[in-house]
Parts: sequence; structure tokens; C-alpha cells
Amino acid sequence: MKVFGIQIKKPVVKENEFEVFDENWDIVMMFLRMSTQWDCSFGGMVGLKYEVLLLAGGLFDLYNVENRKEMLEGIQLMESVALVEINKEKK
Repeated sequence: MKVFGIQIKKPVVKENEFEVFDENWDIVMMFLRMSTQWDCSFGGMVGLKYEVLLLAGGLFDLYNVENRKEMLEGIQLMESVALVEINKEKK
């Protein structure tokens, strides 16, 4: 690239900013909608309340989610990573 005089600048990413690929955008938005739906125990947060997504009239119905399996798997992946981060403070 340098030979042709093209400079590529590395993107500047601030601490609280992140990039979301287009194919994951809907999953991230649904995960954010679920931010108030965590199940808690005496030990802290244990997971999301999936009934809020799955039951009739839930978020999947409200937002007309077509591929529910893909959406659920994406949310579960994000949830598992979030729980690791949340529970780091307790160790």
C-alpha cells in the first residue's frame, strides 16, 4: 500500500465503544432489550429470563423475529460472556 501512496489508518476504538457486524445487529439489540430481565439468586445474576422472549406476546413476537433459533443462540452466547464478566468482581 505504501508503494502506491495509500495510507491505512487504524480505527481508534474508545474503551466503551465496539463494532457490531451487520449480521449480528439484531441479536445485540435484542440482548440490550433484555438488560432488565436477569434472574438473580443470593449469589448474584444467574441468567436471563427467557420466558420474556419466548412466550406468546414476548419480545420475539413483538419484534417479529423470524429466525428464533439463531436469535436465541446468539443471545445465549452473549449471556454466557456477560455472566463471566459480571461474576469476575466476586472472585
